[in-house]
Amino acid sequence: MPVDVHVLRHVTSAAGTPGRNRTGNCRVQPLFFNRYAIASSAGIGLDSTAQALCQMRSGLAACAFETARLDTFVGQMSDAVLAPVRADLAEFDCRNNRIAQLCLRQDGFDHAVMAAREKYGAARIGVFVGTSTSGILETELAYRRRDASGALPADFRYATTHNTYSVAWFVQSYFGLTGPSMAISTACSSSAKAFGNAARMIAAGLCDAAVVGGIDSLCLTTLYGFGSLGLLSSLGCRPFDTDRDGISIGEGGGMVLLEKTADGGTADTIALLGVGESSDAYHMSTPHPEGLGARMAMEQALLTAGIQPAAVDYINLHGTGTRSNDATEDKAVCAVFGNATPCSSTKGWTGHTLGACGAIEAIICALAIEWGFMPGSVNTRKVDPTLGLQYLVDNRNQPVEIAMSNAFGFGGTNCSLLLGRVKS
Repeated sequence: MPVDVHVLRHVTSAAGTPGRNRTGNCRVQPLFFNRYAIASSAGIGLDSTAQALCQMRSGLAACAFETARLDTFVGQMSDAVLAPVRADLAEFDCRNNRIAQLCLRQDGFDHAVMAAREKYGAARIGVFVGTSTSGILETELAYRRRDASGALPADFRYATTHNTYSVAWFVQSYFGLTGPSMAISTACSSSAKAFGNAARMIAAGLCDAAVVGGIDSLCLTTLYGFGSLGLLSSLGCRPFDTDRDGISIGEGGGMVLLEKTADGGTADTIALLGVGESSDAYHMSTPHPEGLGARMAMEQALLTAGIQPAAVDYINLHGTGTRSNDATEDKAVCAVFGNATPCSSTKGWTGHTLGACGAIEAIICALAIEWGFMPGSVNTRKVDPTLGLQYLVDNRNQPVEIAMSNAFGFGGTNCSLLLGRVKS
């Protein structure tokens, strides 16, 4: 079902002014994905990623990261593609910002942002980036080089590498932007929530466009942390599989140039239609057993877009591959959509990229809309019969006009995004 004025009349007034729905949520004015870029172990750039999806080619491999000795698979990006950051920004150089730079240089994204800066002015473009561990690897490496007194080496730069804000600061500096800038760190929902923050800042008139996304990189703290919880899969993760046994950690990034009007140069006018956010307020690490918070996020995304569940063609699930998370998300999605909407998790391709997964998977939804296909679930062999969703194992060639992307983080911090094709 195409998204046209018939649907969008519920979203904005004729002048595009955001309003409020019956729950008090701010209606989201459609914001256009005028340019987007992606980089992960599954592919660098949009075409490479789309080809990996179409060919069911996973980016996961047996863990050989740093000194980790863990029986698991990871979605590690090759060191060979992670060039040092631009010379004038050398103080930001770390693995996390190298991934960010690689992402910014894909598919003409950097040129599009510079054109937007020319159009709006540097102070009118915001930067909103989600990350979980940011550059914590830099501190881990520096810790090995402590002197006899235990002091960290003099060349260690906490503020521009490890610090959570480092990546947003780097992106802002990369483009010479001076508008509002923030990092969002809410575990696995971080970069999905970055879209919500950007939408609110644009609606409030604090910026005209936004560079939005998420970046996260592998580090030993994450690998051993999830390992100590017994959550790492010994094979590539198998979301919704009968024999699923945990997650595969990955790294990567996704960036979107979000604007109020469509760029006439884009082939597809894909837009952010709705955002829903919630908190379980239930447990520090375990999701609400009935998926209450997840359900609220999905319902709010639909409400802010003025779209009925039946209009959604495809759902990209958070789908981590752990037994409890998949079961909880299954309950939540069934409660909102029933069992007829095709769903899948794409973490078998990229691994769980934590703070970056919201942006990466929103861009995968954009690719699904643009390419007219629904990704299946690489590594999943037999769908758990106790789960009720229409879970796709194989890719399906079918037009997608509206897609939902779920990102549910540790501690019950949830975010759902709705994307769709908008007729200009």
